[in-house]
Amino acid sequence: MDIVAFGVQVDERPLLEKAFAERHQVRCLDVFLNRDTAPIAAGYAVVSASVNDDLSAEVLQSLAAGGTKMIAQRSTGFNNIDLEAAADLGLTIGRVSAYSPYAVAEFAWTLALAVNRGLVRAVNRTRNFDFRLDGLMGRDLRGRTAGVIGTGKIGEAFTRIAHGFGMNLLGWDIAENPACVDLGMRYVDQRQLFAEADLITLHVPLLAATRHLIDADALAAMKDDAILVNSSRGGLVDTAALVEMLKAGRLAGVGLDVYEEEAGLFFLDKSLDVISDDTLARLMTFGNVLVTSHQAYFTAEAVGQIVDTTVANVEDYLAGRTNENTLVTPGQRPAAVR
Repeated sequence: MDIVAFGVQVDERPLLEKAFAERHQVRCLDVFLNRDTAPIAAGYAVVSASVNDDLSAEVLQSLAAGGTKMIAQRSTGFNNIDLEAAADLGLTIGRVSAYSPYAVAEFAWTLALAVNRGLVRAVNRTRNFDFRLDGLMGRDLRGRTAGVIGTGKIGEAFTRIAHGFGMNLLGWDIAENPACVDLGMRYVDQRQLFAEADLITLHVPLLAATRHLIDADALAAMKDDAILVNSSRGGLVDTAALVEMLKAGRLAGVGLDVYEEEAGLFFLDKSLDVISDDTLARLMTFGNVLVTSHQAYFTAEAVGQIVDTTVANVEDYLAGRTNENTLVTPGQRPAAVR
């Protein structure tokens, strides 16, 4: 079967082509799926999408009209997909429900450490042969408190690293993770976690209930010298409120691998373009803010697992099977899998 994959990264392409090579022909495109590019998929029964592709009702209707029957999303998150519309159109939707949690947890720590020790500012200075230490003083993390919002597989991996640093551990989730409790984590309500944590990291999915989980009130509850890290989904943070807090001189640092309006920006070269997003532009002016382009998942191990799961999802669909990654089938409404 011929398959078309949108939003394929350069380093991801050979892995996709190799994984599908035995039974299928995959056409890898670096363009993202949206209303303008959807016609490219005409004639392809299976479409593979990336996290920043647009799978709104309009795009899904265009895909279905062109003969698409199955969409294999190459990510855990699926907030970019209108599942109700997919069900109405009789589409099958699959995702990657899990991959290496260490990739994201380790990158979250990379952001936290880089922000704490002013690493980017230091490297920029030394490239210009400026070897002063002014403004680069960080803090020992041993003995300080890490607040982990979301203690699933990624949150647990982050917690294990925090335990290795000798940090006190606070957690919040809808259910306690016994492995985190064994490491000494205390589960508290969000307000207490915000007030007591020196380092706050986000590892929850983006749902209606978690959108802008970090809003003006949450930010106001945090310590003035807290560090905030988000390597999950951009919509968890009210970026406009975050900018206001930073303008007021609050928070020691912020590490963001995701941004709520990243679609159309992240994964693309915009270096020659005028950036019209004033919130992002202002965010990038703060010396204690580090923004990366949704790369926390991007290790050989994690991408390999994502590709393998995507192939398995397609094979199961072709064989008439569902699995734990299936979000919607023609006979199953999305509410049944949420």
